[in-house]
Amino acid sequence: MNIMEFLDERAVTTNLKAQQHKEAIIQELVELLVAAGSIKERDVSKLVQILMKRESLGSTGIGQGVAIPHGKSDGVNRLIAAFGVSRTGVNFDALDGEPVSLFFLLVAPEDSAGPHLKALARISRLLKDKHFRDTLRAAKDEKALVKIIRDEDERRH
Repeated sequence: MNIMEFLDERAVTTNLKAQQHKEAIIQELVELLVAAGSIKERDVSKLVQILMKRESLGSTGIGQGVAIPHGKSDGVNRLIAAFGVSRTGVNFDALDGEPVSLFFLLVAPEDSAGPHLKALARISRLLKDKHFRDTLRAAKDEKALVKIIRDEDERRH
């Protein structure tokens, strides 16, 4: 499974603005999904609630500056994702206590398990690579970000 199969290149940013807390970052990532046409505006607050509820079970900040907030929603009919880079880093209660700068948001349909878990595993595996993380952080714009992800997908298929 390649990341670009579920990541819409219109739901990518190199400049997440939220700096204060988890909910602001999650809200911003969900808005990227709206802008990409992946979810409807009316589903935003419900989706943010779902994702925050998941965070309350345990942080999705997996360490090394990476977080993979995720959840399931009846507002989507296929696996979708948004990706954002925070230039300043955000306190996301990561496992290692470090600020998070790379955010992969995953939303799966209510009744799916397989694709959701495969996507989480794929993203986690790719983001373990320090060079890949550093390259993502250094991307100058969204086009470069998408190219980096696409190239890594192909290289590590």
